Amino acid sequence: MSTYQAIESALIHGGIYGDKTTGAVNTPIYQTSTYEQTGIGEEPTWEYSRTGNPTRAALEALIAELEGGKAGFAFGSGMAAITAVLSLFSSGDEVIISSNVYGGTFRVLDKVFSNFQIAYKIVDTGDLDLLERSITPQVKAILVESPANPLLTITDLAAVAQLAKEHGILSIVDNTFMTPYLQRPIELGADIVIHSATKYLGGHSDLVAGLVVVNDETLAERIAFIQNSTGGVLGPFDSFLLIRGIKTLGVRLDRHVENAEKAANFLAQHKAVKKIYYPGLPDAQGYEINRRQAKNGGAMISFELFDNYDIQTFFKSLKLIALAESLGGVESLVCHPATMTHAAIPKDVRDAVGITDGLIRLSIGIENIDDLLADLDQAIAESEA
Repeated sequence: MSTYQAIESALIHGGIYGDKTTGAVNTPIYQTSTYEQTGIGEEPTWEYSRTGNPTRAALEALIAELEGGKAGFAFGSGMAAITAVLSLFSSGDEVIISSNVYGGTFRVLDKVFSNFQIAYKIVDTGDLDLLERSITPQVKAILVESPANPLLTITDLAAVAQLAKEHGILSIVDNTFMTPYLQRPIELGADIVIHSATKYLGGHSDLVAGLVVVNDETLAERIAFIQNSTGGVLGPFDSFLLIRGIKTLGVRLDRHVENAEKAANFLAQHKAVKKIYYPGLPDAQGYEINRRQAKNGGAMISFELFDNYDIQTFFKSLKLIALAESLGGVESLVCHPATMTHAAIPKDVRDAVGITDGLIRLSIGIENIDDLLADLDQAIAESEA
């Protein structure tokens, strides 16, 4: 039985803590491909590192505990994690996805799984009546992000999970933007949680990884089989780095969110900002739902400038905030979803859901907030026509 109750302690001591052989407080990097066995026909604890590795196992136990699930699985990227989950489905099945999701999720469904006759439909999962009407016999799962990428729209995760249970289908939540420190979808009834651990969980923009957590043993067996069979596993060194990153998740996210709340208020009051998306603002879509299911609004902000501001100039004028793919690192990053993270989504689909060519997505880091606001302000000023 654990000697702690708070998640801040679980981040450091959860899962498989340390090394019983040596007393090391950090799980060692078991940089090996195979393991010597004691005899033919005996059941070894470890046999081959695609099937299992002690460093990866420590990470998988940690994320399972943090999310409150039955089992965790570590993959070589967030997309490898999503691919493994989508591999649960068969030809003729259909998956409902939120009306704004990460472009890579759309792309793998649209360009890869479509080859195996696994279909998708895009639905505003914030509209529960519409969502229920969209569930046909072919639908086997609902995959949502909340907050969604990049418009930060909120979905009632408990309501979606209940709806999925009533129809005998799976509820899958991509919890990348919130992490278990801010939101725990399995406690709200979700069957599967996915993370691009590259982002906040790693936290330092120095690794690429994906995680999956499931809430029952049958799903655990199925994902374990897929993970071993397809082989997209996370290596031991990156597993070690990810465990290390998770140890500081709480203190980092506290600072990320503190900065984001100030940045969101700054942008909301700025004369150049036409529209802002941040679920921590009281007038944001889904604000009350997000308050019920998450600790706060997180640290991602999207916004649009008025037409008399040139966004190309805005991006080029930023000095501290880097124009780059990804998010969730200690450094602040900005991107243009229409040509970067969501370029795989056809323009007519992007326009229909509100991912405009003027949309700017901002990942707020842990720098000094005054420096961040000054950088935003001067870049906006430079971009005015």
